[in-house]
Amino acid sequence: MKKFLIVGLGNIGEKYSHTRHNIGFKILDYFAEKEAIAFETKKLGDISTYKLKGRTFIFLKPNTYMNLSGKAILYWLTKEKIPLENLLIITDDLNLPFGSIRVKIKGSDGGHNGLKDTQDKLNTTKYNRFRFGISDAFGKGKQIDYVLGEWTAEENSKLEERLEKASEIIKSFGLAGINNTMNSFNGK
Repeated sequence: MKKFLIVGLGNIGEKYSHTRHNIGFKILDYFAEKEAIAFETKKLGDISTYKLKGRTFIFLKPNTYMNLSGKAILYWLTKEKIPLENLLIITDDLNLPFGSIRVKIKGSDGGHNGLKDTQDKLNTTKYNRFRFGISDAFGKGKQIDYVLGEWTAEENSKLEERLEKASEIIKSFGLAGINNTMNSFNGK
């Protein structure tokens, strides 16, 4: 049976739960609710398992806070003996317009501290990532307030459809592979 580690990046705690920076958690929570699976708090994060067509998806929401996400990711990859190519990290991206999607096989951390720590702990930039655009609609010096701010009413009205698309991407990654997923969803 093929196993996949799907990691949603975010920060723990109620004050962060509806922020742009927590889109990774939000996507996994949406998927879990839709498929009626529950998260359980385990070492370094909340874990849930989903089975589909002979594949096992292990969902991880690290409880290490965003900037130390790599520790939890490395731990669960190792514990579950999941190859690096079966890892998908879901994160927010300021450089993409709201709701836009970019799935990639490798790349830089783009200034994202969660990816920076992951790259450091995994000792590579070659891991699959699913970047969800949150846009850069903030003034000079307001980046932290923006990413840790809550979605606007307009963004919230469009979020449901984007969360549904994100769920399709997760399934596609496990069933069709990273290249087919990139071809099917990038820019959609």
